[in-house]
Amino acid sequence: MENKIKIYREEKSLSQGKLADLCNVTRQTINAIENNKYDPSLELAFTLSYILDASIEELFIFTYERNEKK
Repeated sequence: MENKIKIYREEKSLSQGKLADLCNVTRQTINAIENNKYDPSLELAFTLSYILDASIEELFIFTYERNEKK
C-alpha cells in the first residue's frame, strides 16, 4: 500500500525520528512505511493520522485488487 506520510511529515517540519518518537515506534519503522516496505498496524495508522492531522484516506492510497478464483 502506498502512502503520503513523508509529504505530510515534511509539511509539519518533523524528522523521521521525531515522528517516530511521537508514535512510539523506531525511526526505521517510519522509514520503512514511507518507502512502502511496511504497512502499519491499524493503531499506528490512526496514530499517524492524528499526529499528522490528516485522514487515513489522505495518508494512505489503497487500491483494491480482486483476486477471483475460477
